[in-house]
Amino acid sequence: MPEYWYNVNTHEVEEDAMSDWSQLIGPYKTREEARHALEKVKARNERWEKDDED
Repeated sequence: MPEYWYNVNTHEVEEDAMSDWSQLIGPYKTREEARHALEKVKARNERWEKDDED
């Protein structure tokens, strides 16, 4: 079963991590999940910042 990664340099989804790990976010089970990786990261960071304020 393939894994999908989001490349932060090229802004493309990669199947089975073709680039250096320092450029990738993942793994994700589907291409669609990987496509939305930055949105997930942004939402998680906002939650963490909110928790730090409390």
